Amino acid sequence: MAGLFVTFEGPDGSGKTTQINLLKNHLELLGLDIVLTREPGGTVISEKIREILLDKKHVEMDYICEALLYAASRAQHVAELIIPSLDAGKIVVCDRFVDSSIVYQGIGRKLGDSVKLINDIAIRGCMPDATFLIKVDPKTGKSRRDIAEMDRLDLEEINYHSLVYDAYEKLQLENPKRITSFDGNETIEQINKKIIGKITEILLERKVI
Repeated sequence: MAGLFVTFEGPDGSGKTTQINLLKNHLELLGLDIVLTREPGGTVISEKIREILLDKKHVEMDYICEALLYAASRAQHVAELIIPSLDAGKIVVCDRFVDSSIVYQGIGRKLGDSVKLINDIAIRGCMPDATFLIKVDPKTGKSRRDIAEMDRLDLEEINYHSLVYDAYEKLQLENPKRITSFDGNETIEQINKKIIGKITEILLERKVI
């Protein structure tokens, strides 16, 4: 693919959205063509699935149903938006991708390798070139969120979010070339400076700038 695929991962409350927007602004100042998107979501169909997944009223949702819905949303997202954008030479910056399913459903829900199997189908071999993981412990992340804004997964018990946090750390160790972690307890400016440094390194290596 001609473009560059960058994803952001981390617990809710880690500051992902702030850093994504700062990165977008930086890349646009360089004159690069950026597609900013999110998961679940990114397309009309995927956004409708997002509404079902995150609705706080859907407390009865089965874990396998949840995992399949995430994969379905991702399949449409990849086919309709991500692959065409990469083929057109654009830089795609996505808030969450397949790593989220691996940790939230595979580990957090204890569904194991079945999550990877269904997502291998959904992503069609389209893996990120780089993933930026912003790490903050679950209690700190939750304390930064307004309870009124929390979705169905945000409201899970702290033990669930602790499993997810540990899974992210393990995933990073298993994928050191792709996943770069940043301390979410640092200031916005400190994290942004480090992310800009890493993306500059990648762009120079790819001869984009």
